[in-house]
Amino acid sequence: MAVKTVLVWQWGKRGAGPRIAVDLANGLASLPDVCVRLSLSEEAEILHSHHAPQDALVFKTYKSALGLFGRFLQAPLIITQLFLSMLRNRPDVAICAMPAPLDVLMAHALRRAGVKVVTIVHDARAHPGDGYPFQMLLQKALISQSSLLVTFSQHVANVLSGDAICRGKSVLSLSHPPFGGTEAPPPFSHGGKPRLLMFGRLLPYKGLDLLADALPQLEFAIDCRIIGKGPQSPELLRLSAIRDVTVENRWVPEDELSRLIAWADVLLLPYREASQSGVGAMAAAGGRYVVATTVGGLSEQFSANPQAVLCEPDARSIAIAIIQLLNSPPPIAPVPDSAGAWQELGQKILNAASN
Repeated sequence: MAVKTVLVWQWGKRGAGPRIAVDLANGLASLPDVCVRLSLSEEAEILHSHHAPQDALVFKTYKSALGLFGRFLQAPLIITQLFLSMLRNRPDVAICAMPAPLDVLMAHALRRAGVKVVTIVHDARAHPGDGYPFQMLLQKALISQSSLLVTFSQHVANVLSGDAICRGKSVLSLSHPPFGGTEAPPPFSHGGKPRLLMFGRLLPYKGLDLLADALPQLEFAIDCRIIGKGPQSPELLRLSAIRDVTVENRWVPEDELSRLIAWADVLLLPYREASQSGVGAMAAAGGRYVVATTVGGLSEQFSANPQAVLCEPDARSIAIAIIQLLNSPPPIAPVPDSAGAWQELGQKILNAASN
């Protein structure tokens, strides 16, 4: 069997995008007769973390909004350079692990070189306050250059399928694999107060107001941390004033994520809307308990997880779910095979791309 060459690229600087690219590339590389090339932004935080890939092609992206504008002014030159590079080392398939601003340039060069482009679309619509300017416009341009679209929830796939830009394109709905390298001791093994954690972008759609109303309804002492980056808001001030709750408004570095998972017993996802949760994928990999609302793709993601409790997106339901879980935690399930899950994801993408 001929060796299939696969290019995986993601040109975001930090967050879930580069991590997904690395785990997907590792999963593909473990398949027989598959050669993988990984391209990351030279600014990618993961390149300096303990999850750093052994071999990655780095691409000069930008350091500021002005730098991004300058790169778009150079678009014809960049596309030509990428096109010539693809001709010299032409992959059979190219997979964009998560859309970022400059990806449309790579996709255009790949299509000119006759390479099939697969894009993993994480959000069919921008969440309020999240993303970057012109995010959806650039994502649509990327989608127009793609032959196959992959989502991590049927919820996102359904929304995409109704968009005119996706008409005639295959949309493959798969599950978000648990992130590799986030193993942790069993929940509650520390013997102290239950540890609740919410982390990620601290934005209103994440249900900060619902959590602020839910936590005071708990009937026992807890240790709760709200960690992530977001604008100062009345909801964060309310959370800061609750006993046993600490708010840390800051960016969480890549190498701290595993330690946060190991610290927590329960991950809180009190969202008002969601496509799916990368944070939830980390919790699954670490064997954490999860309380999540039944919005967007969260129900799909956690309905088969024996350590997850799903509830309605209102404060009373969230409080009852936390109380129920802490009073009667389900049995601890075996930690999922993260490496195997990413390998399976890679195989399914390649199978669909070959059709």
